[in-house]
Amino acid sequence: MPGLLDGLRIVDVSMLGPGALTTHLADLGADVVKVEPPGGDYIRKMVWPFVDGVSLLHLHLGRGKRSVVLDLRTEEGVEVFLDLVSHADAVVEAMRPGALERRGLGLSRLQQINPRIVLASISGFGGSGPYRDLPTHGVAYDAWAGVVGPELVDGLPTMPAHRSVGIHTGPLYGALTLLAAVLRARDTGQGCHLDVAQSDAAAATDWMAIETWKAYERPEDEVTGNPTDGYERRAPGTGGMRDSVRYQMYASADGHVLFQASERKFWKSFCSAVGRDELFEAHPGAEYADHARGNTALRKELVALFVTRTNEEWVRLGLEANVPLSPVNSAEQIGLDPQFQARLPWIPAELLGAEQIPFPVRIDGELLPVPAHAPTPGQHAREVLGDLLGYDDARVAALKQAGALG
Repeated sequence: MPGLLDGLRIVDVSMLGPGALTTHLADLGADVVKVEPPGGDYIRKMVWPFVDGVSLLHLHLGRGKRSVVLDLRTEEGVEVFLDLVSHADAVVEAMRPGALERRGLGLSRLQQINPRIVLASISGFGGSGPYRDLPTHGVAYDAWAGVVGPELVDGLPTMPAHRSVGIHTGPLYGALTLLAAVLRARDTGQGCHLDVAQSDAAAATDWMAIETWKAYERPEDEVTGNPTDGYERRAPGTGGMRDSVRYQMYASADGHVLFQASERKFWKSFCSAVGRDELFEAHPGAEYADHARGNTALRKELVALFVTRTNEEWVRLGLEANVPLSPVNSAEQIGLDPQFQARLPWIPAELLGAEQIPFPVRIDGELLPVPAHAPTPGQHAREVLGDLLGYDDARVAALKQAGALG
């Protein structure tokens, strides 16, 4: 089957991690032409690990894309770029805000060539606000949004291990909005400019915590906590779960399990399944959202109980007895988990240079196309310029002579 986005063409002028915006679209079948500066996107030299001298960051984010090197400081390079725009649905820039505009290639110029073009600009703090021009890297957006904070190590504030949010969700929000904009442009004939900030995305992804603290600014007779807690205002989300008992992590015989029986029916099912009905009789709790917070006696009982079975055995009990729980994996070990293996089979290294996780959505009865290996700088110049733009060998040679191709 053709890819879901077969027929969508994007000119990608991205650098580093924000280029993930077009990776998601390439995974779904879009034709992404990555326009790189002379020397290429230095993403190939960033972060670790390196596989055969190339960063895994590039091998993953560059997969499925075609590369052309253009020197946009030359008139000839700009001419080729605009020719690509005339054949595209969207342009994605992932640099400092206004990078293309400063080169005279902002939305108004692009729409002179192609009125339907959608220009998506993705950056750290977006194209407006007092932090607009502040230089940053990915962790900054999570720190700004309150998603991650320092931990003390030997008395010094230290960046903790954490899951990056803004640098991943920013491209997702951007890809979603780009598709919506292209659909409208195809209907109306008019494109638009999208301003995507990875900091905005980090905050929006953590909306529950941020909106909870905002709600707590109102009087306590208007905004309360959960009735189960006597209406006490607990910290939002997992921040208020440290003293929870029926919604907590426990050591198993070979790892850890997250236990989530906060509804009474699930708590009763669990107690019955492990042959401990007396636990339910002694601590039936409320019908909904009861974490038995602070019940240290019950927590000790559960600590002793969970360590008697392996993760596999607890998952089996959860399936058979309808008890919500999950094994607790690390990034190092999750590849061994049977659920991971069933849903996210590795794309082999011989195809992409390193084993990679596939696009995480399935289509019943279909297989998504396997993305191509991440390109070397300018790898597809002749293919793109010839097949897509119709340039003959003489014109390509002239462009090389003029320095337009780097």
